[in-house]
Amino acid sequence: MRRDRTDRSPRRPRSPGRLGRLARVATTVTALWAAASGCVVVHGEREVVPATTRADAARALADFTAAYNKADATYDRSKDADRVTGPLAAIDAARLKAGRAGHPGGNPAHSPLAFDDARFSIPAKAGWPRWFVADATANKGVAGSRWLLVFTRDDLREPWQASYLTVLGAGDVPRFATDADGWAQPVAGDDPALAVEPGKLGRSYATYLRSGGDSFAAGIHTSQWRAQREKYASRPGLARQYIDEPLSSGSYAPVGLRTADGGALVFFTTRRFEKETAAAGTEIPAPGADVQALTTGEINQSLTLEFVSNQAALDPPKGSGDGRVAVLGRVEGLTGAKGE
Repeated sequence: MRRDRTDRSPRRPRSPGRLGRLARVATTVTALWAAASGCVVVHGEREVVPATTRADAARALADFTAAYNKADATYDRSKDADRVTGPLAAIDAARLKAGRAGHPGGNPAHSPLAFDDARFSIPAKAGWPRWFVADATANKGVAGSRWLLVFTRDDLREPWQASYLTVLGAGDVPRFATDADGWAQPVAGDDPALAVEPGKLGRSYATYLRSGGDSFAAGIHTSQWRAQREKYASRPGLARQYIDEPLSSGSYAPVGLRTADGGALVFFTTRRFEKETAAAGTEIPAPGADVQALTTGEINQSLTLEFVSNQAALDPPKGSGDGRVAVLGRVEGLTGAKGE
């Protein structure tokens, strides 16, 4: 008599050996399918691979430039919001907000930014984020200077975003170390071979600006900057206080490339607060329109200005020369203000 389907005895469980053989067969079939289809998966979180191609880097620079020009012409933050991040985004957003407050119809002085002679230093590294440095001349600023922009992203599905910008003289751009294939070499935030670990540069710089010391070489952005601040710290009827702090997490994390001499060019971020306090019976000088556009509260006896600043510094190999870090460039912008 033919058994009804519901009367069938349960099947015997497959032996572990048979399951293992089936798993190996499945794995083999999958591998053959991937090879036949030309599909190869590279685990970027483990494999050391270039951050991008030079052609893709050139497109990223072009996309940023187009978005920046649209935002600058209209003073509309949404036009380039997906092309900037980190300190550059903070500076750019405040600039556009202040511009729009004074000129809601757009920027009457807009002149398109254009880059030329672009070079790309693309590090080979494992894990995310990926980033690279674009080095180009521009039709703005000091003639002959080079604009260095750091582009970063956290995922292949995201667009490249500019996070750092510095402007250097052509002779100040260091020669970067490269591997046999021409890819740049990144430095880790805790690299012990450098005079100051890149991840600690922001804090070291903030400490130096407050108290001095011998960690940084003399220059416009170090000793001269401290002297200028001291000069304006106390003026008749007006006192000025400075507070500096590092910004080093997320899109503000420092990044660096190994230089040919074994050091590194490191990009890092700081934030500065300047509080102006008027003496009794006096008033804070009226701020300009751009400052007013970014100010909250009522200005009575004090005004606190907030700036975001990104620096590019040469961090020498530990034990070489005098061991001092040279800050080559600093780009900053007012990002907020508070009246009291």
